Amino acid sequence: MERQTLGTMIRTLRQEKQMTQLDLGREMGVTDKAVSKWERDLSVPDVSSLPKLASLLGVSVDELLQAHAAGEQSAERNPSLEKASALIKLVFKAVALAMGVGVTALSIMDEIDPRNAFILLGIGLACLALTQISDEGKE
Repeated sequence: MERQTLGTMIRTLRQEKQMTQLDLGREMGVTDKAVSKWERDLSVPDVSSLPKLASLLGVSVDELLQAHAAGEQSAERNPSLEKASALIKLVFKAVALAMGVGVTALSIMDEIDPRNAFILLGIGLACLALTQISDEGKE
């Protein structure tokens, strides 16, 4: 059986306690929208608020942290997420290549202002930097 993500755990425990997102948000000092984001795994509660959240939900902080770690591991193993990430990197590299080729061709034809050429090359370099940053995050 696969472990729950932190968001799933929060939602399940909140519902078991018959609390609404608004109720939990008020107890935690956040909005119901913040609770909704937690439950959809779009964000996580502030680490300093975990003891209070654990107490309200009737679990230990350790259980919340384990659920968070399990969610991160499952996201890392998600093949469709990996494919999407690879596709995004490919698109960024293609944009960088297109900018370089476009500037070169337009320069040869004397059809581009140098300032515009620098802007296009800057966009290409930014795309390459994003792919590099993404690759370094995996090491």
